[in-house]
Amino acid sequence: MNTASELRSGKGHRDENFPVASWIIHPRHRALILAFYNFVRTADDIADHATLGGDEKLALLDLLEAELLGKGDSQPEAVNLRRALAEREMPPRHALDLLIAFRMDVTKLRYETWDEVIHYCRYSAMPVGRFVLDVHDESKSTWTASDALCAGLQINNHLQDCGKDYRELNRVYLPRDALAATGASVEQLGEACAAPALLQCLQSLAARNEALLGDGKSLAAEVRDFRLGLEISVIQAFAERIVGLLKVRDPLHERVHLNPVELLAFSLYGMVGESAGRLLGRRAASKRAAGA
Repeated sequence: MNTASELRSGKGHRDENFPVASWIIHPRHRALILAFYNFVRTADDIADHATLGGDEKLALLDLLEAELLGKGDSQPEAVNLRRALAEREMPPRHALDLLIAFRMDVTKLRYETWDEVIHYCRYSAMPVGRFVLDVHDESKSTWTASDALCAGLQINNHLQDCGKDYRELNRVYLPRDALAATGASVEQLGEACAAPALLQCLQSLAARNEALLGDGKSLAAEVRDFRLGLEISVIQAFAERIVGLLKVRDPLHERVHLNPVELLAFSLYGMVGESAGRLLGRRAASKRAAGA
């Protein structure tokens, strides 16, 4: 193995639960966002690799960090992101934050409370939104709503993949206290169907996550960039649909991902809603100015 990219899972930006640098985003931003995504996906796949030992994973993550910071040129994803950031005179802070989360994935297999999970999301999800906002030169005042949306997306993913994460990685993001509150056990995640206590826990976490996603709903309207606002509105629509499925379905044996028809439908729903909201907002502002 000469490069970390040889350990990639094969998952790409089109396989995510949300659009990554889609056609909605202005072309001038897509190359940088994709360079960021490829670096992050490579690091994520290292942390999740089925046969690498923990020390090997940490060493590879350290290597990616070193080369992102200019100490070597052997890892294409790190070099490409470093150069793309340099062209825009942007620091690597958000990518470095994500590496903290991937190291946590290697060393931390259980979470005690919801707050611990949110702390993990601070490094595993929130830096992604902050990075995209910085790429678009948006105000840091947008970070609060972005952090909520990104954490909600991450927790949706934890709930969708809870069985797979347990079976394949022995990793459980469901808080122990939430499991204990319903009488569920970690071992039940290995079953083909969720036991009633586990299903109650999963659906209560989904309801809590729905409220978190609600805290991020203002983000699309807060950003100045119209195309970014559309992209965020699509992501929000996807997230809300998925959490709705998680509130009523068993992720151990029922579909809790969006099919292609749903992806298209909720993309259109998000874009139309955001476009209308911005148009009505401008009209209201014009009326206020006319009456002043």
